[in-house]
Amino acid sequence: MVKVEKEKCIGCGACVAIAPDTFEFDENGISKVIDGAAPSETATEAAGSCPVGAIEVTENENAE
Repeated sequence: MVKVEKEKCIGCGACVAIAPDTFEFDENGISKVIDGAAPSETATEAAGSCPVGAIEVTENENAE
């Protein structure tokens, strides 16, 4: 699962630059996960590059 916490996101664009197949901007300039995007190495790299820690990547779709 890949998730963006919209209330934390500042719209810096690091995730979109690193993983354009996973992230895009919404109409408000905030990052969102592209429909159907799955966890990947680049999504994990983008999460690590997020300056405000707004991205969560987990391998298990059923993680609680």
